[in-house]
Amino acid sequence: MNIVLFDPREARDNLLPLTYTRPVAEIRVGMNTLRRRWTAFLPGEYSWQTQPYLAVKYPEHQAADTLRIAGNLIADAPLAQAVMALKGGEALYKDETLLAVRGTEGVRRQYNGNVLALNHLWDIFQMNDQVLRADFERIAPTQERREPSKTVTIIGDPANLFIHAEAGPVEGCTINVSTGPVFIDRHAEVMEGACLRGPVYVGPHSIVKMGAKIYGATTLGLYCKVGGEISNAVFFGYSNKAHDGFVGNAVIGQWCNMGAGFVASNLKNDYTEIKLWNYPAHRFLRTGLQFCGVIMGDHTKCGINTMLNTATVLGVGVNIHGAGFPRPFLASFLEGSTAGFAEVPMSKFFATAKTVMARRGLDLTQTDIDILNNIREQAEQYR
Repeated sequence: MNIVLFDPREARDNLLPLTYTRPVAEIRVGMNTLRRRWTAFLPGEYSWQTQPYLAVKYPEHQAADTLRIAGNLIADAPLAQAVMALKGGEALYKDETLLAVRGTEGVRRQYNGNVLALNHLWDIFQMNDQVLRADFERIAPTQERREPSKTVTIIGDPANLFIHAEAGPVEGCTINVSTGPVFIDRHAEVMEGACLRGPVYVGPHSIVKMGAKIYGATTLGLYCKVGGEISNAVFFGYSNKAHDGFVGNAVIGQWCNMGAGFVASNLKNDYTEIKLWNYPAHRFLRTGLQFCGVIMGDHTKCGINTMLNTATVLGVGVNIHGAGFPRPFLASFLEGSTAGFAEVPMSKFFATAKTVMARRGLDLTQTDIDILNNIREQAEQYR
């Protein structure tokens, strides 16, 4: 089956800046990206229908019989069964929202089950608890686990702690699974003195440093290094918050770094409703939330002792340093401090990105460079 995950326009725009550098289906929530979760329920050859400037890296495969699924949907068994049951010319809707279509739409079918979908930035961390629990129940029984070390203090049912057989050292830490499951994946390490309170996912090659305090529902994608205090945050991967400081109710893209003492507020002093920058509206919109921290686009860096206001949105390639609180929205490829921001020289940015990626054995390709240059041009309208 040829399966194409398409970007719903409204959802894609509302999920900026995270969707500047990836199709919607490549967003991580729970233990997987949205695409990886679909592959577990529906076997087939997957591709993407996304923005033209991303299509070189994320191409669409053509076939006579193609099943198109909205890329912001969080797959589960009932929804996958309903999608798979579609015949040629049939489309599946939830009220007026298109969920999937096989071939060219002719007949509409209504889906009566519950639908989880990412439509706003805050959906990622708000839905992470539910999705983490479902992922644990689905994935843990299929993987080979090892028994915890006797140096690990477990609070709750040990069955809710999964340490992969190929995980790195997990020693001298405290893991509370009475509040939710904890999954420590291949080559991940949890150092002594760390405290994890589920639900928590520690992805491949990620490191939880000594004395870290990780509250649920938190996801650490692959190759992350974290310390300090983290609560209900989703790290897509290849990002570091390796020192003391706080991140909560947050989403961190790839290739980000937060220096020592980094603190991002997730609650206003007067406890009032939070407003968050919305790209398509070009302004801050009400969210209905009381708790919301930082949303950080890919390749963003924050220097030591950086302080961020509640619900700060940072675009791609932002570089913050110096004291004080910067404004709660910074467009892509800006660098500076409260004293002022200027455009990042792209030659300087690419040199840094190449160095950072090389540390993980990856190259900054010409395709990546073209995508990032396109994003820089798009950012002009928000400066």
